[in-house]
Amino acid sequence: MTFCLGQLALNSNLLLAPLAGYTNLPFRLLLRPLSGLGLATTDLVNARSLLEKHRKALELLQTTPEDKPLAAQLYGTAPEEMRDAALLLQARGFDVVDINMGCPMRKVVRHGGGSALLADIAKAQNLVRTIVLAVHIPVTCKIRLGWDDVNITSPELSRALEDVGVAGITVHGRTRQQAFTGTVNLDGIRAVVRAVRRVPVIGNGDILTPLDAKQMLEQTGCAGVSIGRGAFYNPWIFRDTARHLTNGELAPEPTFDERVAFMTQHLDKMIEFIGEEQACRQFRKIALAYIKPFGPVAEFRRRVVMLETRAQFDEILATYRAWRQQLRPSTDAANPR
Repeated sequence: MTFCLGQLALNSNLLLAPLAGYTNLPFRLLLRPLSGLGLATTDLVNARSLLEKHRKALELLQTTPEDKPLAAQLYGTAPEEMRDAALLLQARGFDVVDINMGCPMRKVVRHGGGSALLADIAKAQNLVRTIVLAVHIPVTCKIRLGWDDVNITSPELSRALEDVGVAGITVHGRTRQQAFTGTVNLDGIRAVVRAVRRVPVIGNGDILTPLDAKQMLEQTGCAGVSIGRGAFYNPWIFRDTARHLTNGELAPEPTFDERVAFMTQHLDKMIEFIGEEQACRQFRKIALAYIKPFGPVAEFRRRVVMLETRAQFDEILATYRAWRQQLRPSTDAANPR
């Protein structure tokens, strides 16, 4: 199905949400050929850091011609800085500028960015208006339901953002106070869908399976869904969700060997882009996300947090496979395939 954000036509309404430190360029390049993904988004980038050409900001925006279509997620509080950063992103060939108004992290919020904008609708509207008037690519916004349960501002904020020309709004179904605890409030997302008149609303949060995606679409009326952690637990979730939404088919869970193969490809791709030493160091954290569906993982976790070389990774996997073999009955129960 075609899904549009302003003038940008996407081949799917299933989007990859940014997970800081995880959904990097190597991961995106491996994910795209699996099909089903409509749009991916970079890690959160500080507008001022981008304008000052800080190395970290430029690294977060690393991409290739194969990594398309792609949105860049931006945060900041000064309208002029955000405008200039958006113009720079447009010049660099990004397809969408996504303004973050949902990040709950203290280091972002204390400077007035991220979720802090949920509490100041006039400021948020002026910020986005300045960007929309400056660029010709779609501008979208990522928001939360509100600051806390007493201050649910997302319906009013979404109407204000629609009035200044945003092309789409992604809603994480939690408040800033919740951060990532508790469960997603589908009624809260539905309230945003009902509040706007024409822009697509994209639901986000707790989508770990195709059934979760279908439930969010049906119960909220949102036009699309944005998947983060679920893409790590199952990189085939976009393909499988598209299939399920089309014909009701549910694909079998990926096998242990399939998961391990994809994880290994991710490490190899990171080494290709940033070198063995840095890739292995960064992959210590990434590997811990991959192993959540593996069943028993104590032996793997114990050793992978000290990963230093690609050869060592092979040794860790071999030891882990042998360890799992000793636990075969319980492993088979946890991973029937």
